Amino acid sequence: MTSPVRRAIGFALVGALALVVPLFDGVTPPWLATVGAVAPFVVIAILALTVVESGPLFETLARPGDREDETLYGLAGFSLAIAGLSLLALQFGLPMWVFVASVFTLAFGNVGARLVERMTEEHVLATAGFVTGGFVCATLGSAVTAAIVGEPLTGDFVARLAFYAISGALLGALLRAVLFERDDPLVLLSIGLVLWLFSDLPLHDVTATRIGLALGVTVFLGYVSYALDTASLPGMLTGVFLGLLTIVLGDFRWFAMLITFFGLGGLSTKFRYEEKQERGIAEENEGARGSGNVLANSIVALLAVLTAAASPSHTGVDPTLLLYAFAGAVAAAMSDTFSSEFGGLYDNPRLITTLERVDPGTDGAVTWQGAVAGLIGAGLIAGIAGGLFERVGTTGALTVLAAGFTGMLVDSLLGATVEGGRIGNQTVNLLATLSAAILGTGVGLVAIV
Repeated sequence: MTSPVRRAIGFALVGALALVVPLFDGVTPPWLATVGAVAPFVVIAILALTVVESGPLFETLARPGDREDETLYGLAGFSLAIAGLSLLALQFGLPMWVFVASVFTLAFGNVGARLVERMTEEHVLATAGFVTGGFVCATLGSAVTAAIVGEPLTGDFVARLAFYAISGALLGALLRAVLFERDDPLVLLSIGLVLWLFSDLPLHDVTATRIGLALGVTVFLGYVSYALDTASLPGMLTGVFLGLLTIVLGDFRWFAMLITFFGLGGLSTKFRYEEKQERGIAEENEGARGSGNVLANSIVALLAVLTAAASPSHTGVDPTLLLYAFAGAVAAAMSDTFSSEFGGLYDNPRLITTLERVDPGTDGAVTWQGAVAGLIGAGLIAGIAGGLFERVGTTGALTVLAAGFTGMLVDSLLGATVEGGRIGNQTVNLLATLSAAILGTGVGLVAIV
């Protein structure tokens, strides 16, 4: 057994101690429960920092950087991160099953990834190993935890546990793809906090069948985008994660808008790519969009989905308004992508603020062909929204169209005025989709009233 696999198993055994924490749930006085639950992880961290400096145990658990420093900093950080999450579970209301799911996702996901890496150097397969190991073990661990604390394991509740587990596994895989191995404590805390947010959402229609269908569809389409080089590995994981949340928290109609943007937007980037390279307007990384680009264009839509899932019970907001916000943001992203990817292929672009001719690829430059392409892009999303949602209809579709096209114009205006230096393209994309979401919500509010 190779060293990385042994190390991953060692860390997983430490993570398995998370099952001890639920045993202290309800123990009085509270301080005694906290001390008893946290103590094992604090002791492990102290031993890692002060005692285990050499020998077989050190060699098993040490990461490359630890060997240089002769200190098990990785194990200490991992243990203290678990201790921190256990405090949130015991004192601040983090559900015990979410706590255990978060720890098991990372601990056993790493084991799955390392086992796959023994057989292949394909990063996408190692990532699949992480997601599979993390998902399966997190689901089982959280179910055991629920039984320990006396939570009935109904079918609906187990489905929710599976949703938390797969969400944590995908988020963990994404963070590990963009961070370093030494950042695992940060990954663990991020998973725990995000799943805590999800656990507070009123998930009414989450079933095992829905989760399975959502996962199958998003993974298949995500892998297709990766195989076609329209998305990098982190970009693919981001798209799969966002797609899963959109289907489970919204439904397949919401997802239809999102996947239309991901699919057609990615293909438009690859369209006549060599010519775009010659003109200096091609996307980097052979047109494969990374996680930053995907998030910049989708984070506003994701927030709309999350808020819709919490509405109206938690926010008092009509979910229809959030549907307009989602559709407007996606329409703006599609409109801007089509405008830049197709419009950039034509000569004589003009700066949107002064209409003077500028070189292709200049921030804020537009062509009439690009404007038409942007209108078509926004129209595609508007058509889906109007066709699939009776509460949107023709009037609502026109609202989405206007919001998306306006978002494209905002992107160009920001590109011509503030982009560059501290304000990058991804920030501009975010602000453009936000403006479209606000416009769509505002017009939708008038229509509802």
